[in-house]
Amino acid sequence: MKALVISGGGSKGAFAGGVAQFLIRELGKEYDIFLGTSTGSLLVSHLALDKIEAIKEIYTSVNQKSIFSNCPFIVKNKGGVSNISINHFNVFNNIIRGRKTFGESGNLRKLIRRVITKEIFNNIQLTSKDVVVTVSNLTLNQMEYKSIRECTYDDFMDWIWISCNYPPFMSLARKNNYDYADGGLGCMVPIEEAINRGATEIDVIILETEVNFINRLPIKNPFSLITTMIEFMMDQIEHQNVKTGKLQAKNKSACIDIYYTPTVLTTNSLIFNKIKMAQWWQNGFEFARLKNQSNRI
Repeated sequence: MKALVISGGGSKGAFAGGVAQFLIRELGKEYDIFLGTSTGSLLVSHLALDKIEAIKEIYTSVNQKSIFSNCPFIVKNKGGVSNISINHFNVFNNIIRGRKTFGESGNLRKLIRRVITKEIFNNIQLTSKDVVVTVSNLTLNQMEYKSIRECTYDDFMDWIWISCNYPPFMSLARKNNYDYADGGLGCMVPIEEAINRGATEIDVIILETEVNFINRLPIKNPFSLITTMIEFMMDQIEHQNVKTGKLQAKNKSACIDIYYTPTVLTTNSLIFNKIKMAQWWQNGFEFARLKNQSNRI
């Protein structure tokens, strides 16, 4: 059984889309299971049906307004460089309205339902493929994996949205009397879950470099402290997921092929720049081509 696993990574999901396009279209790979965390959960439904052009159009046309109904950031582009600061008004407005987070991702929820239609959902149900997304249950302090085969359309759309809600900058979801958030809080790369579901050949797309190239800038305020802390914790979770996945694969005699990003794409994956994302998609496609060419030599 073959699986495609895509990690979290916000806007960097465009790179994963390019890699997946090469694997499916150029190498002709057919997967039985598609597992995604956060941005990976947005990709997997379309990939399961080979609707690559449709999901590419989404990833290369979105911007901040496509995702946030209340954006906690201000992004100013100057000389080709993005300067990111706190939107104090929006953050304060969210707080006085009694919200639990600095920003709200209501527009992303609408976008998901618009691009992943009932027709797409039903067509996947008619195949033998499984699509699984990762969510973090904060109330029960545990990870949960939601399969399209176990959900109604409305529930599965909720789980995809929840998997993408990066706290505390995006919405906190309340569902079934539990608080849920981004799957990346506990499992950035669900390799182990793929193996537990019977996968013996696994392609993994990880939206970070294999070796750490980043020395972060000095922390200037509480907002940047929170951002840095969360990114640090999620990096450590990712490394642990990969180690655990490799150990599980060895024990189960499963084969893993991992695609890391060759360079640092961005230091803030919650900034959605359609020009950069279009380039990252192409970069992912070319990187997968080069990697597979070198493997054949």
